[in-house]
Amino acid sequence: MMRLDRRSVTAAVSVVVALSLGVAACERAIAPLRTPTASDLRSYYEYEGDLNIEMSGNVAQVTVVIDRDEYRMGGRVWAMASPYIFLFSPATHQAFEDYTGLGGVRVIVRYPDGSMLARALLERPTLNEVTWQRALNVAGHARNRGTESPGYMRDLVRWGEEHTEFEYNPEHIQLP
Repeated sequence: MMRLDRRSVTAAVSVVVALSLGVAACERAIAPLRTPTASDLRSYYEYEGDLNIEMSGNVAQVTVVIDRDEYRMGGRVWAMASPYIFLFSPATHQAFEDYTGLGGVRVIVRYPDGSMLARALLERPTLNEVTWQRALNVAGHARNRGTESPGYMRDLVRWGEEHTEFEYNPEHIQLP
């Protein structure tokens, strides 16, 4: 008869737990990915102006048309922050939660003449639950307090630039 000491039992239990976790992770990875259609995502985003959603593979492309005069008054920082207002929103967060096959969301901000002001792409794995909460907080402060305290808009631009692939149109946003 074989006698097991405490270390052997602990090691055996550790192996069984590790294998169980590995099997559970594999089962989760095998689950089918759900990719939305453009019409699926339309109800997520509320905007009084012109907003269009298209899918490019598994990336949602949200195009927003803004009034040039409104953003001109806000200046360079407001223009740079414009895609992040939509990107770091409960709508985007919920879309990632609901559609496991959604690989990213790209927001493109345009003027009525079609010229691009700014765009930013947020890929799915970029934010976790903790950083999503921070993103929603930063964007919420910018939306609610950005007019009286422009520092909130600058914080949003910094956060966006750290977590997305972005591009600003230098014709509309005079970069140094």
